[in-house]
Amino acid sequence: MKRDSTPPGNDYMIRCPRLGHQIYFSYCRKENLGLPCFKTLDCWYNHFLVEDYFRKELSAEEWEKAFTRSMKTKTVSLIELIEQAKERTKKG
Repeated sequence: MKRDSTPPGNDYMIRCPRLGHQIYFSYCRKENLGLPCFKTLDCWYNHFLVEDYFRKELSAEEWEKAFTRSMKTKTVSLIELIEQAKERTKKG
């Protein structure tokens, strides 16, 4: 595939590490409540100039929401949920 900032069409699929099956770029583009999946840059950089594409397509705020937020690990999320459950148990 030619390396430019034009995304591939729906005749080109790659394996999604999160879902575990083949997907189109169009899915990754809108997966996160209309924003790109946070892994899109990692997954598609070998296939086209995905960062250039999104820098043109997204506002600075959208870029921030999609790619630069600190993502919690599953372990941190589980610990937070456990702590919240403990607090609810103490209160009620």
